[in-house]
Amino acid sequence: MRADQFPESGTPVSVGRQVVVVGCGNTAMDAARAARRMGPESVSIVYRRTIKESTARKEELEHTAEEGVAFHWLTNPTLCIGDEQGWITHVECAVMELTEPGPDGRRGVRETAETVTLPCDTLVVALGFSVNPLIGQTERSLKTLKGGVVMVDEHTGETTLPGVFAGGDVITGGRR
Repeated sequence: MRADQFPESGTPVSVGRQVVVVGCGNTAMDAARAARRMGPESVSIVYRRTIKESTARKEELEHTAEEGVAFHWLTNPTLCIGDEQGWITHVECAVMELTEPGPDGRRGVRETAETVTLPCDTLVVALGFSVNPLIGQTERSLKTLKGGVVMVDEHTGETTLPGVFAGGDVITGGRR
């Protein structure tokens, strides 16, 4: 059964009007393409490096662009901006620049003085192999378990914050 054919008792899946996906690996491409197919006004990928440093396969990048996803290269989220009810409305990003390659041969990045602000009412973080330790340290923090994984209802995926859902590595722990 397809996700859009769930009976009323099934898990509803939706996105907002402006989706921002952070990251540029294959998982980020999958998240952006899935979101795009759900009909929002815009889907954007924010990545702190350039396409050359992306870890996504070339075909994944091409297919994602073909589906109408916008790429914001050399941008790194620094602040989520919300409304009075606590809902995200924008993501502020630092404009980045590449540095010389490090010992591993990969170029680093550093912030410039410039920022850009993107409209956003759905934020998907698709980065790395481990849980971000900041998740359990925010003002309205999610409850976490050992290793920082987010606690969710095993049947619905809802976190301890009503209306906030989680899945994947953030609830199982990253695996390399």
